[in-house]
Amino acid sequence: MKRAVLVGLALLISSAAPAEEMKTPRISIAQVDWDAAAAKLAERPAGTTAEAFAKLNVTAEMGFPGIANSTVPVLLPFDVDGFAKDLAANPGQSPDKLSESVDHFMQSGFRPTKFFLTGPAGYDAAFALKLSDVSELSDIRYADPVYVLFSGLGMTYQLDGPALPEGELAKALQSDFPGIRRYLHESYIRYSFDRYGVTYVAAIYCLDTRPRSKILTCKQADRIMERFLRGLKLAGGTPSASLTVDALHLDRPKDESKDFTYFSPGFLIPNTGLKKDVGGRGDYTVYARLRFPLKEPPAFPNSQSFNNWGDCDFTGRSVRTPRRKDQPYSCKLNGRPLVFNESAPPNYSYPWRDNFCEHRRYFVGQCPGGEGHQGQDIRPGSCTLFNDGADRCLPYQHEVVAAHDGFILRARKQEAVYLFINTASTHARVRYMHMNPNQLDADGIVSGKLVHEGDLLGKVGNYNNGERGTTYHLHFDIQVPTKVGWVFVNPYMTLVSAYERLIGARGTEIKDGDAVPAMAGIPPVIQHPEPLTSVRGSAPQPQESAAVTTKPHKIAQKPQKKRHHVRKRGRHNAG
Repeated sequence: MKRAVLVGLALLISSAAPAEEMKTPRISIAQVDWDAAAAKLAERPAGTTAEAFAKLNVTAEMGFPGIANSTVPVLLPFDVDGFAKDLAANPGQSPDKLSESVDHFMQSGFRPTKFFLTGPAGYDAAFALKLSDVSELSDIRYADPVYVLFSGLGMTYQLDGPALPEGELAKALQSDFPGIRRYLHESYIRYSFDRYGVTYVAAIYCLDTRPRSKILTCKQADRIMERFLRGLKLAGGTPSASLTVDALHLDRPKDESKDFTYFSPGFLIPNTGLKKDVGGRGDYTVYARLRFPLKEPPAFPNSQSFNNWGDCDFTGRSVRTPRRKDQPYSCKLNGRPLVFNESAPPNYSYPWRDNFCEHRRYFVGQCPGGEGHQGQDIRPGSCTLFNDGADRCLPYQHEVVAAHDGFILRARKQEAVYLFINTASTHARVRYMHMNPNQLDADGIVSGKLVHEGDLLGKVGNYNNGERGTTYHLHFDIQVPTKVGWVFVNPYMTLVSAYERLIGARGTEIKDGDAVPAMAGIPPVIQHPEPLTSVRGSAPQPQESAAVTTKPHKIAQKPQKKRHHVRKRGRHNAG
């Protein structure tokens, strides 16, 4: 697609104000008391604390490879001492027998999954429980396994946006976990406690509605969570003098791009926030030093719902059901002129626009109003139509790559791909959506796969519970760990930073008050987002049921919109 209009636009706004400086995240570091942890070992051998954990790691590694790489004490629902005695009594076990032995010494009926990641920032693990196998929980009619995502956090992120929820004391667990608190945030029940100077968080996806065989309620999840937590035991980790966080380098190119322009973070298309007078989240933080998730430039992050061919997120269109290519219509929220053509040039043009807090009914604590999109829509460099008369793009024309070295969390048949990052400077997870799940399965993009930055993950698609279920784009989001566990943060400036490195040039920011010519369907004046006020609690209230139940290693999509209370295949999220 020709982009001459882009160069013209860049020249016309060349007098725009210089970009505001990007920020690095604020991170708190755990002060680990390894001696206190060693004192709790049931079968502590003679020697130093380091020697005691080294011996523990040798045994635990057989069931949980890489456990020695954790910089915090590892708690798992696993009886490592019982496992060690079994190994001593039955040496030379085959791999199959060894796996059976690991399962036998798992606690409270939970089973390991293929997802267990350790590193400088701590560890993350997923565990499964089949309710029909546990007599105490057999009254819960939820048919699928329940998955718990459990993290030991060597670093936690201090966010500048709306306050995280305060939660409530989990009274039934205070004797075993002093100070443990229960949170309901972004559709997850989370239990957070501090031990040995480290924050540990367990999370289960749940829905507050009447119990059904395909829906796990949060009250039911509470019972499962209590069972999980009571089964935790020390299993490993490697003591160090102290944890440190390496600086995140925001090395911006010196040269300025002649065509790459972007609106400031938080500047949504006018009137496309949760409410008419609510804008976005103006967050300049770069949360990780990523490789841009599309292999080749150019790329155009913008709204796939409120641009040409978009459905206005079901908020109403001037033409209820456009049918012919290039038919004019508008979204009722703002009256902005649009055409029914996914390949229309404005969809594939600079400047970029943030849509993290755009109108969606997903819980996002960092957005004004507490709901939003959760991530950023990214269109690739061009659209190839199915044929001359078509209004839709042909999918799978552009490659999607790993944004960082990391560990995949995804079950077969699921649509979304999670990539977990655990380094001395970053603990984050990024999510990719709308690629073809069958192709992801064929390529082995499943839980437990290690990937390197730039590795091919898949191709941009329009898959959303089926082919052609959405427009041709990649959904990309970022979550970071906090005292209440993983939360969504605005990925926009992280993507700006990554894109500048990809093209080797610095972009031009279009800020509040800058004049923008009315070209290519771009509004002539930027509307500043409202201040971050009147933010609705960070936790959804019981009547605000979010969507569907989940499996942390069976990751796929954004949670289903809260106005729908039926389960759709692939509508899962992570804890």
